[in-house]
Amino acid sequence: MCGVVGTIAQRYVNQDIFDALTALQHRGQDAAGIVTCEGEHLHLRKSNGLVREVIHTRHMLRLRGNMGIGHVRYPTAGGDNEELAQPFYVNSPYGLTLAHNGNITNDDFLRKELIEKDMRHLSTDSDSEIILNVLAHALQEQGKVKPDPQTVFTAVADVHRRCEGAYAVVAMLTDFGIVGFRDPFGIRPIVYGVRETEQGKDYMIASESIALDALGYKVIDDIGPGEAVYITLDGQVYRQQCAPNPQLSPCLFEYIYLARPDSMLDKSLVYKARLNMGTSLGEKILRLRPNHDIDVVIPVPDTSRPIAHALSKTLKVKYREGFVKNRYIGRTFIMPGQKIRKKSVRQKLNPIGLEFKDKNVLLVDDSIVRGTTSKQIVQMARDVGAKNVYFASAAPEVRYPNVYGIDMPAAKELVAHGRDNAEICAKIGADWLIYHDLEAVKEAVLKGNPEIKQFDASVFDGKYITGNIDATYLTQLEVLRNNKSREAKQQT
Repeated sequence: MCGVVGTIAQRYVNQDIFDALTALQHRGQDAAGIVTCEGEHLHLRKSNGLVREVIHTRHMLRLRGNMGIGHVRYPTAGGDNEELAQPFYVNSPYGLTLAHNGNITNDDFLRKELIEKDMRHLSTDSDSEIILNVLAHALQEQGKVKPDPQTVFTAVADVHRRCEGAYAVVAMLTDFGIVGFRDPFGIRPIVYGVRETEQGKDYMIASESIALDALGYKVIDDIGPGEAVYITLDGQVYRQQCAPNPQLSPCLFEYIYLARPDSMLDKSLVYKARLNMGTSLGEKILRLRPNHDIDVVIPVPDTSRPIAHALSKTLKVKYREGFVKNRYIGRTFIMPGQKIRKKSVRQKLNPIGLEFKDKNVLLVDDSIVRGTTSKQIVQMARDVGAKNVYFASAAPEVRYPNVYGIDMPAAKELVAHGRDNAEICAKIGADWLIYHDLEAVKEAVLKGNPEIKQFDASVFDGKYITGNIDATYLTQLEVLRNNKSREAKQQT
């Protein structure tokens, strides 16, 4: 999970990209970067850290130009290595820059093919650099001095032919335009929109609609699975399907946790989907525990708030804010390293003792992944006097690794893998535990857009929609991530 943005405007775009990346900061806290185009010149600033930590006034003054792209990084591989900050650049053809959200699953094969067959040089182990070079090779093979829209769409079609996995991409062709495209399953989100000004029309492509909303852009549409949108420097917009058999299959975890609640993903409002999840989860509790003794429903901020609010209304139990969140601590789920995650929970949340003392408390969270955060939160509630602590997860059991851009690479790290409900409950220290049902979660999203036919729900059901994932691949992925984790620790 990362955040990407690209824009063409009637004025310098540095501030718009900065603000859009800030709106997308929840999608990545590890690194940030902006590249702008001023005629034939590119201006780049990228480094580790939050957007406001990486891009300062002195950098903004140098980021001149009416076209640019940006990126916030969430590491699924490679740790906090600064060379993995995006956007990436390759000289030929045109001077091509690219930012990517997702994960390529046939990267080993493509890396070898790019080096040995296409004779391209790769300087990092990032799969984003692989996509960049596949796209660059496809553009170069066509031999056009100036790329027209069909040149771009033909190149994107070649990316779809060669690259497997999840990818939502923005790329910039120096002095020509920007292109946004999405894998044939549409696993990761990406939208584009327009802003009317006195000088003309500005265009933006971004991971979530909130980035456009915050800057006064009107969403035109989601970029569909397999589709590409090419916007030229003079403001001409071209759109074409570039994959033979696209199948919209958005990541279900985007709606549960990853995306901001005020974003529209594939025409379904995330906030409304979470309200629906809370209602159906409350109904499940009433079915399984009609004689419950819950005194108060308390969300684990922030993602679970609408879920907990709807759940409390269904149960007809009072809702209270029992935890105060430190706004200056990032999202613990996307922090690199388990030790950092554990430390950050206590720094991030502080309980209000009055809301817990002598009460039977139902804690509501969006999901339980490794279980370490949930265990600490349950213990916090006990420490301030809760009589009983119950736990509800808006997501089903996370039992399988994610290979499409979320940091869940090893099944053994997942608390639900190989454990039943009673064992998980004991592991996190709750008095009872309830998980949501997968079909109910899907239905919560489908109420916003019933035209979605399927989801990527692989972390819950182990079904990898791209069809190229087997036990051997998952084992190799776990070994690779463990090796990289050890290497990163040795370098610090």
